[in-house]
Amino acid sequence: MGFKMKYPIETNYLPLVEVGRRPGIPLGKVRFIVAHDTGNDGSTAPGNIGYYADTPHIEASAHTFVDHEHIIECIPAATGTPEKAWHVIYNVTADNEVYGDDANDVAIGVELCYFYQKPSSLSPEERKRRSLEAYKRYVWYIAYLCYTFNLDPATDITGHYKLDPKRKTDPINAFSKMGITWEKFINDVQWEYNDCTKPGVVEEEDDETMKLPGSYQVPMLITALETLGKEGIINSAPMWIDKVKSGQMTNSELAWLSLIVTTKLLVLNKGGTPS
Repeated sequence: MGFKMKYPIETNYLPLVEVGRRPGIPLGKVRFIVAHDTGNDGSTAPGNIGYYADTPHIEASAHTFVDHEHIIECIPAATGTPEKAWHVIYNVTADNEVYGDDANDVAIGVELCYFYQKPSSLSPEERKRRSLEAYKRYVWYIAYLCYTFNLDPATDITGHYKLDPKRKTDPINAFSKMGITWEKFINDVQWEYNDCTKPGVVEEEDDETMKLPGSYQVPMLITALETLGKEGIINSAPMWIDKVKSGQMTNSELAWLSLIVTTKLLVLNKGGTPS
């Protein structure tokens, strides 16, 4: 079973720091997803990540920002070996009660950008359009995370406001400005998950799972991925190897991975450092 890749997932990883937004600590097994919103009306995904990059030594972060044009991972989640982000405080108990662990240690945090009263230079109609477009991408990306990490959309997604109700209102803060309830959001993610994984859809989108008829081809691909991981060209080799072994890697995923590898090799050949 494949997943329909409706939108590109971009990467703009934060700098690695010993103490701060991205310490590079492995996340381990992903058990659930925490839905957030930025709380910053009118801000964009690149803008929020730019702020993070300019203030790297603060222990507050999220894996991904989603706006009307972008889905950007600033800490690896689906685009690399998952790392910790600091998106829920440790002294709350709801995450442990429901999922058996702290959110920062086992969950991916996804931030929704919204456009309610800002930018004031835009018409109310355009702000609403941007908010709803961001929401569509947000729903799709969270459905994709459920697919990637074998999570159940009905039970393995929670909101920041559920984990820290005395201090936080997100993502209901953003949802309410669009007339969206938590229940509708979960239903939308479930519908998106089903739509993107239903039989025939992937093939129709030219995103069918790879067919490697030769008995030597799978081991060769696995060896290549292992080498790329050891050489530091990709930091997500185990995830891709698992996809190859299980027969779940799609043509579009292989094409995307090939582009990333080629780009990083070009940067290295020019004397740069791949991100």
